[in-house]
Amino acid sequence: MTDAKKPPIKDVDAYLAGVPPRMAPALRALRATIRAAAPHAEEVMRMGAPTYLHHGTLVSFSAAAKHCAFYVMSPGPIARRKEELQGYDTAPSAIRFQPETPLPEALVTAIVQDRIRENEAKR
Repeated sequence: MTDAKKPPIKDVDAYLAGVPPRMAPALRALRATIRAAAPHAEEVMRMGAPTYLHHGTLVSFSAAAKHCAFYVMSPGPIARRKEELQGYDTAPSAIRFQPETPLPEALVTAIVQDRIRENEAKR
């Protein structure tokens, strides 16, 4: 039995080109919102997912078989927004959502800005 490994995805554009068509618009919008909220963050691929770095890991996102996910990398921003996140499937540092119901731009912006403050406070 052979384990034919796929070559690693080199950049976010290639990643988005390979996600299911129903998920791509939501993830492209999420990417644009993250980039607008954190214009100085570096965009990289880490562990197969688009990841943003600013004084450490900021946020990440991915497509799964049945949902999209926004990884916040810290429990604080999610805990502070429990009410806003009602209706979404959350974990301490992740928000899972259906591509037909993307995360609101203002919510993503606020979370990214929280993460920037958290990372900068650790410096």
